[in-house]
Amino acid sequence: MKIEHYNMMMSRRGMLKSAAGAAALAAIGGPALNIRTAFAADDLRAAILKIPGVGAGQPTDADWQKVGEMCLGPTKENVAEGEFKGVELSFMGLNNQNVHNVLFRGLSKAWADYTGATINWIDLAQADYNARLQQSIATGTVDFDVIEMGAPFEGDVCGKGLASVMPDWVAKQIDMDDYVGYLKAPVGTWDGKTYRVSCDGDCHNFNYRSDVFADAGLAEEWKKSGGAGEWGVPKTWQQVNAATKFLKGKQLNGQDLYGYLDPCKGWGGFAFYFLGSRATAYAKHPDDRAFLFDPDTMKPRVNNPAWVRAIQDVIDSLPSLPADQLNADPGTTGFQQFLAGTGSMLSWWGDIGSNVKTNDTSVVGDVTAFDILPGSDDVYNAKSGQWEKLASGPNYAPNMAYIGWGIYVMARVDADAKKQKAAWSLAAHLGGKDISLWMAAYPSGFQPYRQSHFNVAEWTASGYDEAFIKNFLDSQANSYNHPNAAIEPRIPGIFQYYSVAEDELSKIYAGQMTAQAGADAIAAAWEKITDQLGRDNQIKLYKASLGM
Repeated sequence: MKIEHYNMMMSRRGMLKSAAGAAALAAIGGPALNIRTAFAADDLRAAILKIPGVGAGQPTDADWQKVGEMCLGPTKENVAEGEFKGVELSFMGLNNQNVHNVLFRGLSKAWADYTGATINWIDLAQADYNARLQQSIATGTVDFDVIEMGAPFEGDVCGKGLASVMPDWVAKQIDMDDYVGYLKAPVGTWDGKTYRVSCDGDCHNFNYRSDVFADAGLAEEWKKSGGAGEWGVPKTWQQVNAATKFLKGKQLNGQDLYGYLDPCKGWGGFAFYFLGSRATAYAKHPDDRAFLFDPDTMKPRVNNPAWVRAIQDVIDSLPSLPADQLNADPGTTGFQQFLAGTGSMLSWWGDIGSNVKTNDTSVVGDVTAFDILPGSDDVYNAKSGQWEKLASGPNYAPNMAYIGWGIYVMARVDADAKKQKAAWSLAAHLGGKDISLWMAAYPSGFQPYRQSHFNVAEWTASGYDEAFIKNFLDSQANSYNHPNAAIEPRIPGIFQYYSVAEDELSKIYAGQMTAQAGADAIAAAWEKITDQLGRDNQIKLYKASLGM
């Protein structure tokens, strides 16, 4: 989205839904800025979830601004009106899918009006994010005060002393104890100091079309074709692959069907997570914390039989996917394909769960269901070099991809006490407990990440169907809490590794090299990165990130 068109677009959409916004305000009564003092926390949460209400259309800028106003109470407890007058803050983050920074603009308007601060926005496409951040780190030219950033970058940013340490009042305001377990320390910390206000909790879950896998006609065709077992929702990657090949050429209600949607185009390092979600069930053994590198040597595992199998899965599935799948990045698979009705299976972050019901482009809101990522009939033991079948059954290893977005304040503000407090106040506002529930429920770029987000009654009161939202939240909670979850390492250079891998994967998928040759090329490139960054230190940090 071009930011220069932002105000024009939002004003038009706001006009279309102004009645809904007015009705929501009337329902709660009185000026929104005073809502915190007039209503208990539960009432506030119920009120914001009705803006605009599930089924009332996608939220507009007017909705974002209204929610931001209503959630200003915690800021008022720590900041006087006009206290930050004259302060200018630069905020760097994403602008893709019309959310992230675009959304933050509306949510932070009331904060800026009340505090007197001015926010200058640095907007980046997902594919450009890593390169822009790495340039700032490498050259030491940090030109932003606040950044939307994921935990994997903490080694690069916090480890190099570029971030400001969180004040105690911020931790209290945002209620960090409410975070789900895997987002608590050491995530968000470095050398025992806290740097992050979480606004997201990432994992990949499995999204599928319930109508496709419940269709009696497809079940009959599956049986006639000699398909193994009964036609139904795949539980393993072996079943996913079989279903994908079977669905080629099939139709449902006159619509062409496709199976699992693989993104094959790079996305600034972020597309590598999607190969990872295919690989973790093969590569993450329950008796081994590691799956990307050997923890004692940092030798890459990306070219071992488990990862090569995952790459080969993509190659084998491509003939069954839409014709231009080589040019589909994750944004395409999630938002231009799955939400629009193309494809019957998808791994993605939790955004899809809220978007199928609240995004105006979605046509699959009534037929989407969820689970943790598929498992595998066998798992590779990197220590023994053998494939193993577990006595407990298929191996499951949900991918905790990216460990969520957070908001970080840069150390460059620390020399100015007023500016430092302003930056942290903005971070605390956008990462607040109540505002976070609204962002989890509506299109925002973020998914549930607090224990309080798993109260099904709050979601149903906003208009979500109980069975749907319970299914979605279970897929998130069961991923976060899985005993064999694949935890991403917070080590320096992690996106250098991922970006190089994406370059080689594009060649593999285009047929320029075999899965094994391409994986070997990735491993060789990773070895060079490790040597450049310092192998001994990488080993130390990798082990620490895995709790070893």
